[in-house]
Formats: sequence, structure tokens, C-alpha cells
Amino acid sequence: MTRARLNIFIEPEQATRLAEVAAVRGVSKSSLIAAALSRFLAPQADQQGEAIVRRLDRLSRQLGLLQRDQAILTETMVLFIRHSLALALPVPESQQEAVRAQGRLRYTQFFDQLVRHLQRGRSLAREVEDGIAAVDARDVPQSASPDGQDSIGADSLQRSRP
Repeated sequence: MTRARLNIFIEPEQATRLAEVAAVRGVSKSSLIAAALSRFLAPQADQQGEAIVRRLDRLSRQLGLLQRDQAILTETMVLFIRHSLALALPVPESQQEAVRAQGRLRYTQFFDQLVRHLQRGRSLAREVEDGIAAVDARDVPQSASPDGQDSIGADSLQRSRP
């Protein structure tokens, strides 16, 4: 097989790295450059690049959905805290220690329940969504909208989830 001779110019750092890799692999610098050029010129390289771009686009969409979900979660938590504080009644001085003890007990129960849910690997929010979807499927007539779907039901929540 005949080969075409090329004279190329590369940066000194690249030349040093090329010599090191060739020595480690026990091949010539020419064969390394030929292999790299073959990979670069192969149509598969373009396909791999396109696949990477598609994957990055998908990851960007998923990140956007995560950011949206995080914003919803934050807003929900803030509203819940505000609602809870608005309903909290002042406690007389004589009952404050009992209320604190009850608060510690409730917090411990809450934390234990959170740990159990996380260990199970299935979120309570997903279970609630599934329950709403099941109730909607039974209770909502199919003629709720022209396309037969409830526009604000659990189906729309399911479609918006990643």
C-alpha cells in the first residue's frame, strides 16, 4: 500500500504529547496521526457529534423541567409555611414546654417517615399523583373536553413530568 507524504506543522506541546503517546503505545507517530485523521474524517464522527448534541438537548430539557419542579416545590413550601404560621395560635406560658415536647415528637415522626419514604425509593408525591389520576379516570366523564381529556386533571400533570 502506497502512502502519500504530507508535511504538517503542529504546536510544540502537541509534538511532545504525540511522541509520548507513540512511545507508550509502541507505534509510530505517523500511524497515530493517520488513525486520528481517519476517525476525524469518518462519517461516523459526524453522527457521534450529532448524537452528543441531541443528548445535550435532552439533558437541557430535563434540567429545565427540574428547575420548574424546584420552583413549584419552593413556592409550595413557602405557601405551606405561611399558612401554618397564620393558623398557629399563641400558646400560654404555662403550656409552652408541653407544646415544645409535642413539636419535638412530631418532628421526629416526620423525619422517620421521610427516611422510610426515601428508602423505599418511591415518592409520596408520585403516589398522590397516581391516586389523583385513578380518581380522575373513574369520576371524570370522557366528554369533559372536546378531545375527551380533562384539561386540568392529573393527565396534564403526568404529561408535564419528565
